[in-house]
Amino acid sequence: MVLASVPVWQWLVAAVLFLAIVGGGFAFLKGVSGGRPTEKIEPEDVAELDVFFVCSECGTEFQVTRLGEIQVPRHCGEPMNVVRRPRPVPGEQLRKEGE
Repeated sequence: MVLASVPVWQWLVAAVLFLAIVGGGFAFLKGVSGGRPTEKIEPEDVAELDVFFVCSECGTEFQVTRLGEIQVPRHCGEPMNVVRRPRPVPGEQLRKEGE
């Protein structure tokens, strides 16, 4: 039989090479898959900060009220712009109209 004529050290080298190639392949696939983060990010209430996502193409706006994992949404095929607007003072609008 042909297998019996192969020295044991060649079998060991072949087994080590096989395990190294398989391990490297799994490590590569894990890296390429972009696995989820291991820690869970709790959503944070940010409605009082007046942050908006604005589409530069059509002007659609989304107000950010809860912030979890940061990922800028896309609209009209483009990433939306993050805009922070100052909060209007409640009595200031009335003063301008009364002038």
